[in-house]
Amino acid sequence: MARWQPNAPQRLAAAALDLFTERGYENTTVIDIAQRAGLTKSTFFRYFPDKREVLFGRDTMTGLLAQGIAAAPAAATPLEAVANAMDAVGREAFTPDRREFAVRRRAVIATHPELQEREALKGLALTAATVEALRRRGVPELTARVAAELGALAMKIAFERWSDTANADDFGDLARRTLSDLQEAATSC
Repeated sequence: MARWQPNAPQRLAAAALDLFTERGYENTTVIDIAQRAGLTKSTFFRYFPDKREVLFGRDTMTGLLAQGIAAAPAAATPLEAVANAMDAVGREAFTPDRREFAVRRRAVIATHPELQEREALKGLALTAATVEALRRRGVPELTARVAAELGALAMKIAFERWSDTANADDFGDLARRTLSDLQEAATSC
C-alpha cells in the first residue's frame, strides 16, 4: 500500500464520500475506505478515530474562525470581526475547487442521522469557538454569544447558497451579505 504518498486525509475523505454515496454510510467500513484510498487501516486511524469523522476533518475550521477574529482590525465591531473570520474560512476552506466535494458531502450527511448529529455538534463547537475568540478580544459575554450565533446562522445560509452549483459567488462575499441581511432582519423584528 502507498502509505508514503501525500494527502492521505484528503484521499481518505474522497474515498469515504465515494463509498458512502455508492454503498451507503452503514454499508461502508473503515477497511473499505482505506483500500479505496490505497492506504491501510492503521493509516486511516492515524488521521481519524472512526468512519464518521472522515467527513469532518480536523478542527481546521475552528482555527480559521479564531484566527480570522483575532486578525480583525482593533476597531472592528464583533460582527465585523465575525465577518473577517468568514472571509478567512472562504479563502481556506470553501474554495471553488472544493465546491463539488462540499455538495456531495452535504447530500450524504442529509441522508444519515448519525452524520447529521455530528454536523450539528460541529456547528455548536464552531459557535463556542467564535464566542471564545470574541471574548479574547474583550467583547462582553452576551454580545459575543449574539454575534457568534448570528455568524453561525450566516455561515449556514451562506454555505447552502455557496454549495448550490448554479451559484458562482465567493463564500466570503456570500457570508458577508448574509450576515448583513441577518443584522437588518434582526433590527426589523
